[in-house]
Amino acid sequence: MTTSKSQPSILWVQVWVLAGLQAAITLTWLVYNTYLPQLLTQFGFPASLAVGILVVENALAVVMEPLMGGLSDQARLKLGSRIPFILAGVILAATLLIAIPCIVTFIPPTEVIRGILPLALVAWALAMTIFRSPAMCLLTIYAMPAELPLAVSFVTLAGGVVAAFRGIANQFILSLGAILAFAIASFVLLAAAFALRFVQPPAIPTAQQNLETPKIPLKNLGLILVTGFTVGWGSRLLMDTLSKTLKTQLNTNDITAIMVWFGLALAVAALPAGFCAVKLGNRRVMLAGVGITVCSILAMVYMRAQIPIIFFIITGFSLIVNGVIPFALELMPQRWAGLGIGTYFGGFSLAMSLFSVVFPPGMTLVVSGFGGAVAFLVAGGCIFLTQSKEGEIIRNS
Repeated sequence: MTTSKSQPSILWVQVWVLAGLQAAITLTWLVYNTYLPQLLTQFGFPASLAVGILVVENALAVVMEPLMGGLSDQARLKLGSRIPFILAGVILAATLLIAIPCIVTFIPPTEVIRGILPLALVAWALAMTIFRSPAMCLLTIYAMPAELPLAVSFVTLAGGVVAAFRGIANQFILSLGAILAFAIASFVLLAAAFALRFVQPPAIPTAQQNLETPKIPLKNLGLILVTGFTVGWGSRLLMDTLSKTLKTQLNTNDITAIMVWFGLALAVAALPAGFCAVKLGNRRVMLAGVGITVCSILAMVYMRAQIPIIFFIITGFSLIVNGVIPFALELMPQRWAGLGIGTYFGGFSLAMSLFSVVFPPGMTLVVSGFGGAVAFLVAGGCIFLTQSKEGEIIRNS
């Protein structure tokens, strides 16, 4: 399907390369989270400090994600492209990622310099916020507005497939050794970013287009923030409810293999979710996803994890997750697309930083189930309240 003889509705090569970058980002976080406790203990810190560092990183990302998205909007206005901004962030993040295991391996952990490691860990996490939102904004030049959910589905698929193996890949990653594992993740990230640079269409500085700078729609920005926050909490509570139910029903604490298959199914479900959003409208499909997910969570609390319930959870949740990036883009003027996506990621990070404070580790199945249902209902309310018409995204990013 094309909009003209020379302009395809989706630039598939660029979308696939962006999906590769998303997979690389997921891989770097997988390696980082796998080694974090071990690196801390090797440098003389308690392994429990890992939780505190992750909370701090998420708290800082609440500010950094929207800030970097907004700065990339400025860069696009001046340079006509977000690519230089993205490459700068990737190079910094890859350098810091390699530096982390080198600090632990080659620097003696004396009292004076032990603080270098936590600072390097936080600095790397902040560097990762530089390019995530700007990279997702590239979708607006890779796909026509009506086709955005379908393009996003391939990015969601790539990240989801890598994330699905989190539970079973830890031992293999640890067997590589810290320096090799971090180096592989760094080079994969760099390769994906430079491949994106290679396939990027020519830049067109927007300053030459005589476009009037629109004001930031604060109401829409607030709705995006709350949507990110509630989707973040809903996701964590949904997974907690599912794992508790499966462990009780199967009478085992080892559900790693089952969760791998669940993660893969969720990743693959992004593709039909994208097709549905293109055919029926993104916000309409997201609201349907909220309804399906809420009903499925409540059914799981009272009926356990039956196969039909798990199927509906995968269906509903994929409709929500795959629609959030197009949703954020729909609500913001093209001039502030990066700020919109960054605000969504900031809201999600805020949810992650506060999760352990609000929800105790030993919460019951009912608490996690009803908490997840309420979180998704609030997200659905934000989607319902949006007044923008779908598909009003200007093509040039």
